[in-house]
Amino acid sequence: MYKIATLNKISPKGLERFSDKYTIIDNPEEAHGILVRSQDMHSMEFSDNLLAIARAGAGVNNIPIDLCSKRGIVVFNTPGANANAVKELVLTGILMSARNVTNAIAWTKTIKEDVSKTVEKNKSQFAGHEIKGKTLGVIGLGSIGVMVANAAESLGMRVLGYDPYMSIKSAHELSSTVAVYESLDLVLPHCDYITIHVPYMENTKEMINEKRFEMMKDGVCLLNFSRDQIVSEQDVMNALKSGKVRKYVTDFPSEQMLSMEDAICIPHLGASTKESEENCARMAVDQLMDYIENGNITNSVNFPNCSLGIITSKCRIAILNKNVPAILGKVTGILADMNINISDLNNRSKGDLAYTLIDVDSDVDEAELKKALGVNGIISARVIR
Repeated sequence: MYKIATLNKISPKGLERFSDKYTIIDNPEEAHGILVRSQDMHSMEFSDNLLAIARAGAGVNNIPIDLCSKRGIVVFNTPGANANAVKELVLTGILMSARNVTNAIAWTKTIKEDVSKTVEKNKSQFAGHEIKGKTLGVIGLGSIGVMVANAAESLGMRVLGYDPYMSIKSAHELSSTVAVYESLDLVLPHCDYITIHVPYMENTKEMINEKRFEMMKDGVCLLNFSRDQIVSEQDVMNALKSGKVRKYVTDFPSEQMLSMEDAICIPHLGASTKESEENCARMAVDQLMDYIENGNITNSVNFPNCSLGIITSKCRIAILNKNVPAILGKVTGILADMNINISDLNNRSKGDLAYTLIDVDSDVDEAELKKALGVNGIISARVIR
C-alpha cells in the first residue's frame, strides 16, 4: 500500500483516480508521495520513504528543489493544465485596463441618488480604448503564453512574442502571424500592452525594471500573472506615478501596490477555477502513480523525462544519478557481475542529473542491488515489480 499525503485541498476529481493500491494520509513524514498546491515546503522534513512530490500547478518555488534532487525525490508539476484559466484571466485583465472597468465600477458604487442622470453626466471620465489594432507583447511562449498570443490575435490585436527557450511544441501551436523576436529589448518599444508568462528564476528576477520601463511606450499597460518577483515593485510604482505605465494588472497584491490607484490587484486567481483545479489534480495524480508504479517520469522539474511504458518484464530497476561520465557503464557492468540480464533500457539526462530505467528478465534483490550500486554518483536506486 502506497501512502500519499496532501498538503492542500486537492480536487476530489484527482484523488478519485488513485487505485486501491493507495491510501491518503495526513502525515507527510510517512508518505511515499506528496500532493501539494501552494503550501511552503522549505522547512519540512522528508522521510527516506518519500519518492516524489507532485505540484498541482506550474510554479514550484514553494518546494526545495535542490534538496529534493540531492535526496533523489522527483518533483513534478502540471504545465498546461491551468493554461486556459490563466489565459482567460489575462484577457480579462487586458479588457479591464483598456476600458477602465475597475475605476468605473468603484465610482458607480458611490452614487447615492439620481443614478441614471449621474451616470450620463459623468461616464465620459472613464472612456477607454479598444484593443483591436493595438500591439500586445507576450514575454514567455510556453503553454499559457501561446494561448494568450493566439487568443489576443483572434481579437484583432497585433502580437509580438519573446522566448529564447521556446519548445518545438509551442512553436507548432503558435499562430504563424505572431512575430517572435530574439531580444526582449526589441519587443518592448512597440507594445501598447505587455503580458508576462515566464517562470521565476535567478535570471528572471526583476527582469522588468527601470531600464526596461524606459524602453516602453508612454501609457503602456503591463500585466503580470507569472510571479511578483519578476517585476521590480519599486520601479513599477515609479512608472505608474510618472504615467509611463497607465495600468499595472497583477495577480500578486502587496500593501504598497494596493495603495496605487492605477494598479489593478487580483488576489492570485490565475488558476482558481474549478476546471483548472480538476485538471491539475488529475495530471498530478497520474504522473505520481506512473512514477511510483512504473518508474516513468513525465513533467519533472528536476529530473529528465524518461519512460519504458507499463512494466511487462519480471521487474524494473530505476536509478537516479548525477550526470557524470561513465556512470551508465558502471551500472551495466555491476548488473552483469550480478548475472542480471537487461531486456530494455532508457537513459536520459537533464543538466547535472540523469535517470535510467532498466527492464530485466529475472527478479532482483533490492538490498543487494543498492549495496552494489553504492558508488560515487548514484543518488538512489529501487526495484519496481
